[in-house]
Amino acid sequence: MSRLRAALAPRLNRWLRLTRVRVFSQVVFFGLFLFAVWATWTSRLGGYPVSALLELDPLVMLSTVLATGYVYKLLGWALIIIAITFLFGRVFCNWICPYGSLHQFIGWLFDNRPAHRRIAQNRYHPAQFLKYSLLIVFLLMSAMGALQIGLLDPIVMMYRAMATFFAPIFDAALGRVGAATEGLGASGTWLDSLKFAPGVEHRIFVGSFWIGVIFLFFVLMNLWKPRFFCRFVCPLGALLGVIASRSVFRINRIVEKCTDCDLCLSRCEGASDPQAQVRQAECFACMNCIDDCPENALEFTALRQDRSQVLPYPDLSRRKIVFAGALGLIAAPALRNSGRVNDENFSAKMIRPPGSVEESEFLERCIKCEQCINVCPTNVLQPAALKEGGIEALWTPVMNFRIAHCQLKCTLCSEVCPTGAIRRIEVAEKLGEGPYREQGPVRLGTAFIDTNRCLPWANQVPCVVCEEVCPVAPKAIQTYDEEDRDVFGKMVILNKPFIVPDLCIGCGICEAECPVQDQPAVYVTAVGESRSANRKLLLRSRTPARPI
Repeated sequence: MSRLRAALAPRLNRWLRLTRVRVFSQVVFFGLFLFAVWATWTSRLGGYPVSALLELDPLVMLSTVLATGYVYKLLGWALIIIAITFLFGRVFCNWICPYGSLHQFIGWLFDNRPAHRRIAQNRYHPAQFLKYSLLIVFLLMSAMGALQIGLLDPIVMMYRAMATFFAPIFDAALGRVGAATEGLGASGTWLDSLKFAPGVEHRIFVGSFWIGVIFLFFVLMNLWKPRFFCRFVCPLGALLGVIASRSVFRINRIVEKCTDCDLCLSRCEGASDPQAQVRQAECFACMNCIDDCPENALEFTALRQDRSQVLPYPDLSRRKIVFAGALGLIAAPALRNSGRVNDENFSAKMIRPPGSVEESEFLERCIKCEQCINVCPTNVLQPAALKEGGIEALWTPVMNFRIAHCQLKCTLCSEVCPTGAIRRIEVAEKLGEGPYREQGPVRLGTAFIDTNRCLPWANQVPCVVCEEVCPVAPKAIQTYDEEDRDVFGKMVILNKPFIVPDLCIGCGICEAECPVQDQPAVYVTAVGESRSANRKLLLRSRTPARPI
């Protein structure tokens, strides 16, 4: 028995290494992340906490608290990650974060550098202070009401890229495979159930190319510098690094055993200098250095810590802090002044999802995660481009009625928003029914007729499509009949449409279904939306039963 134990011990110790436990954790959390994105669909959504990783994100919690003054709903769960970081250091970066796991995998997959170059690449670089400067800038901007952490927060970036860039590509590939399978006489319907959007031929996301390019740029930078994003850019990593500066457990170097071979640097993910004074704020707790040390001179412990062998705080001088603070104080008003947020100069195309809070508050809450865009069954929700609301509103959700319309009884976008930018509403509230009858339906905007393009108005061609598809009762698009002789001498009865703005809810189905394709003859703008009492079209309501 003792011989068997002796034979199995080396193999057992190998499989029970912390690095293998860490790899297992990475695989599990990456799989859970993919499942969350996959489950964010109308037929799968029920019961799944699809926004859990976003709600566990301490940077999302802190920035929204600074912007709004309170913790929204489940964002308080981020305190768990803060507590774990205080105990064990930046384990989130290398054990949980799916973007971090992707960076490490790409670095491992394509790393063919010789050992001496790997050691050189993994030494601490002074430019790693940049992520702390970015953190200061983003937090100060949040405190001034300009929430922009979603641009570089790793969890948000992953959700956004998966929902708008990778998911449509994956679905298109599965669709082609399914078509080929059916062409060979086999059933390919089961492949459709694997899609992120089953039953949908294709989805369009405006600007997704640039979302994908930025995402892949940081991934491919691993070929130049391992974990480039995590070391130099990631604001969430910077926040966790500040918290980890005084973590209970950390890497401890036993100087008496160390032979200065520098092998611990060959796979150091955080470039935290474990061969010298360990930079505690930079250490990802990947445990690679412990595995690679031939002298067992490194340990992950809360005991016997040599304080002289650690640099706990980030390498950030007062001058750098002041400069980053000044940049943050300037950036927030600069963004707001160049945007289209206020009622005097609001963007006509900034049509928000039903349940969205007032625009300035919306921008204090929205983290650009695209959860709402991913769950939308009609594909009407799109990432905003610069033309809609400027840089401040970039990649926040807007409605594009050229693509589709907002379903009358759908409130899925309000169910998945993790920050309350789109508050949770019921179908009855959206339609202004039952207890919400006095306040009326949620209005997204108002439709208008371009008589220069409308077939009955401009071309003497009968058409009643917009009136037929209008879903409200009484209809917001009505017609009056006019008999006329067309250019070919035939008598035609034209049903000329007109809008009743008191009744219009801005659902966009008229614009989506208009047969004039290049520039629809009926279009919707944000005027008259429920979110603002100042963005009115009419002086007063003419329908007391459906107030404006």
